[in-house]
Amino acid sequence: MIKVYTSSVIDASADAVWAHIRDFNGLPKWHPAIVESRVEGDWPSDRVGCIRNFQLRDGGTVREQLLTLSDYDYQCTYSILESPMGVDNYTSTLKLTPVTDGNRTFAEWSAEFDTPPGQERKLADSIGQGVFQTGFDSLKSYFGHR
Repeated sequence: MIKVYTSSVIDASADAVWAHIRDFNGLPKWHPAIVESRVEGDWPSDRVGCIRNFQLRDGGTVREQLLTLSDYDYQCTYSILESPMGVDNYTSTLKLTPVTDGNRTFAEWSAEFDTPPGQERKLADSIGQGVFQTGFDSLKSYFGHR
C-alpha cells in the first residue's frame, strides 16, 4: 500500500474554502485537470454514496464515490471506482483546518492505494504533485485574486 500526503496553506477562511470544495461534483470549478463532471443517478452531490464521473483534460475518465462528508470537520473521503491511473483500493481524504492566526486554512489531501510493482514512485508523485498540489495551487490562486 502506497501513502501520499500533501499539505498547503490557503489565504482564506476554512468556511470560504470549504464552501468552494464541498460540492463533490464541483471539481471543474477549482481543479485545472478536470474538464467536466456529473453525479450519476441524479443524486445530490453532497450525499454520501454518490458517484461522480468526470473527464480529465487529457481525455481520461474517472469515477469516484463519496464515502464521508463532514461540514463540522471540513472533511471528505472518497474512493476511486474506475481510473486510467492504474491504482487499486484507492481511498483519499481532503481535510481543512482553520488557522486562526490570519484567518487562513491548513489544507491536507492524502491517499492510500495499491499499484503495480515498479510504479509506486511514479504514481505517488503524479498524485501528490499532479493532482493534490495542482488543486491546492489553483485554490490559492482563486482566493488570492479575489
